[in-house]
Amino acid sequence: MFSIDIIVKNTPVSLSVQRKLAEDAEAVYQQVLEAVRNSQPQILELTCEKNPEKKVAVLSSEISGVVVSQKSGASSTGRSPGFVSMSAAAE
Repeated sequence: MFSIDIIVKNTPVSLSVQRKLAEDAEAVYQQVLEAVRNSQPQILELTCEKNPEKKVAVLSSEISGVVVSQKSGASSTGRSPGFVSMSAAAE
């Protein structure tokens, strides 16, 4: 299963949809990139293959990033891949 996580400006939580095949995940990734590159803001609507009733709609001008990653059932930690939260220790 592949997860496509969309990072939205000023929002701490990413939006995500899943695809079963790498080719399908790549197609969604390219669809998101094309929407972001378009000079006219548009609503991008996506559905999820893992949960067909899950739908996501986002305004393309509000997207700040997109991440594609492969999910395995054993290593799911609940965090978005590639993003780390760090805090400074008080002395």
